Amino acid sequence: MTVVTRFAPSPTGFLHIGGARTALFNWLYARKTGGKMLLRIEDTDRQRSTTEAIDAILDGLSWLGLGWDDQTIYQFARADRHAEVARGLLAQGKAYHCYATPEELDEMRALAMKEGRPPRYDGRWRDRDPSEAPAGIKPVIRLKAQQDGETVVDDLVQGRVVIPNKDLDDLVLLRSDGTPTYMHAVVVDDHDMGVTHIIRGVDHLTNAARQTQIYQALGWPVPAMAHIPLIHGPDGAKLSKRHGALGVEQYRALGYLPEALRNYLVRLGWSQGDRELFSTEEMVEAFDLSNVGRSPARFDFAKLEAVNGHYIRHADDTRLLKAIDDVLPHIDNGTAIADALTPQVRAQVLKAMPGIKERAKTVLEI
Repeated sequence: MTVVTRFAPSPTGFLHIGGARTALFNWLYARKTGGKMLLRIEDTDRQRSTTEAIDAILDGLSWLGLGWDDQTIYQFARADRHAEVARGLLAQGKAYHCYATPEELDEMRALAMKEGRPPRYDGRWRDRDPSEAPAGIKPVIRLKAQQDGETVVDDLVQGRVVIPNKDLDDLVLLRSDGTPTYMHAVVVDDHDMGVTHIIRGVDHLTNAARQTQIYQALGWPVPAMAHIPLIHGPDGAKLSKRHGALGVEQYRALGYLPEALRNYLVRLGWSQGDRELFSTEEMVEAFDLSNVGRSPARFDFAKLEAVNGHYIRHADDTRLLKAIDDVLPHIDNGTAIADALTPQVRAQVLKAMPGIKERAKTVLEI
């Protein structure tokens, strides 16, 4: 079996540092096993997905050196396939039309809150005759989920996760306008792309059981799953703007080398003893999902700066001159500095580089 992983970001903003770490883990696992990492852009949210965000994701991955295999897949372009699969389940009696109105769904939520339980669809159209459908209501298609027993996710990081099926309701596969839900589209895409291993953040663990039920209804093999810990700030809270830079492009503009950021990110949630520094080849050789922990990783900006300083001190002088060229388009006054770097000045910088790089922690300091 050829291992196939995937990185599947939503293009609603920059390439988040957490997303970059997820991409890195997928890339490393694929390289370690001689497999492939595919890239899928989950652009079904047409209002929030932007071309600029897609470009930022592609550019950020390329800058980090995380190349992907085969052509990039765009989820929105596959909407007809998603609908075809949902209608197939409908024809097999494994899904059904639901005509519940928004008002009825609001009442279900209100009742659940009043009774102190999670809001769930109550299955009122699960076994009703379609002839009872009210006029003027476009139905959604819901999965006829298992009601008895339990759904088990044998996660490669989190261990065995068991969810009673009574806690899972009949999720929507296709909305009333014919567009697929995220939960359904992901399953169809992963299957059609031949994905064997899903490596993603632990915040998706709650989706794993629902997606497993869709796989089972379709009679498709369920990929192996590995839900990796989230990245928190130094204070233990979820990483946010108040902690500092969030996007990969911000770290480039702050003067971090991509190889240093790669090295730092791999140690967030994955360990090999106390070792901190790895070349890319050493990372690939050593990486294993069994060494990924369950506890949230804390982002330490001082440690990242120290790692970056190490890479700068050990970098070839011409490599650092290129790093200066690369960072200038992303900083204030970068154009003016670039204009000032005449061949004569470049030669002087290169000559002075051995002394400069001993003290610098970022390319900006150089």
